[in-house]
Amino acid sequence: MENKQKDQLLFTQLILMFQTAAMQHMGKLKNPLTDKVERDLSQAQISIDMLEMLHVKTKSNLSQEEERMLSMVLQELRLNYVDEYAKAQSPASSSTESATQS
Repeated sequence: MENKQKDQLLFTQLILMFQTAAMQHMGKLKNPLTDKVERDLSQAQISIDMLEMLHVKTKSNLSQEEERMLSMVLQELRLNYVDEYAKAQSPASSSTESATQS
């Protein structure tokens, strides 16, 4: 495999790794280790921040395809984060969650 292709594949895997971690921390995916849906929005924010930092640091150094993918992943994560954050702030949501966990 050519180095450029390998780097592109590794970059894509890195983005997907942070995306998956953020989605798990937002409670959108099950944690594969515990097989449970868990929510830790501060950890989700860290994964999103890491991707945003990568986006800034790699500016003008990505292929058009890499730039598009990273931008789309960030947009999706930000929208999901805002949605989950709003749910966490809603008093009705927290009472429903505690009732279902009992």
